[in-house]
Amino acid sequence: MDITGSLGRIDSINCSLFTVPSTILIIEDDIFFGDALLQKVRSGGYEAFLARDGVSGLKELRDRRPDLVLLDIVLPKMTGYDVLEAKQKDPGLAHIPVIVISRSGEPAEVNRALSFGVKDYVVKSEFDPEEVMEKVRLQLSGKGISVAVKAPENPPLKAKPPSSPGLSGKKIMWVEDDKFLSDIIARKLSAHGCVLLHAAEGESALKMLEKEHPDLVLLDILLSGIDGFEILKRIKSNEMTRKTPVILLSNLGQKEDIEKGESLGAARFLVKATVTLDEIIAEIQKVLQEAGSK
Repeated sequence: MDITGSLGRIDSINCSLFTVPSTILIIEDDIFFGDALLQKVRSGGYEAFLARDGVSGLKELRDRRPDLVLLDIVLPKMTGYDVLEAKQKDPGLAHIPVIVISRSGEPAEVNRALSFGVKDYVVKSEFDPEEVMEKVRLQLSGKGISVAVKAPENPPLKAKPPSSPGLSGKKIMWVEDDKFLSDIIARKLSAHGCVLLHAAEGESALKMLEKEHPDLVLLDILLSGIDGFEILKRIKSNEMTRKTPVILLSNLGQKEDIEKGESLGAARFLVKATVTLDEIIAEIQKVLQEAGSK
């Protein structure tokens, strides 16, 4: 066998080394947060999957054997602690690193999670998307598998996602103090061709509103300083801004909260835990269409 010739032929093939993306399992029951986290992880080049409760999360963990788990603690059917305990008892899963992302940052809960071998613990209220992605990269360092794959001679360029007909060029202002959600919302709206405006608290939001005249406001309620209800009240009582449609997007979801938002003039009241990013975009399109037909 002519080894030299074979090597020459192999060398002539246009091959490149690609890294098989690491697999990340997200176990999170908050629909909005889970969907946003899923998109953030995938935008980082990872293969990611989402489970909405502890039982299905543990099943996915056993079936997929991911390289990393991002785990909430307060879950339906089975808590995050129960998932951690079951994982620790399974020799085939015990080695898989886990980063907990939870609303609670009480020392007792953090220590309990760490006792199960958790590699890191992130409190949602202090969530910085880039910091979390850096934690992910550190945990997955060296886990990628290099394989030889034949590359096309002229790899096609990735086309920019087409903008939505009803959103392209629309000026959307969102008022949100959560860094992670702000980043995700910005990416999503930008992909649909929107002109973006952002404010993290009430006073700057009201000043920006009068200056920029957005087509729609996406408004959180729990904000520092002036809350979303007060901002909405001022928007609707100001002759310059009262016709601007407002969608409330909040973790609040009690009947009285929804009724209060509607009574103050909100076009929609969306609860973060029950809507996906695509559903938010769909509601924005509907509200803009309704506003345009009046």
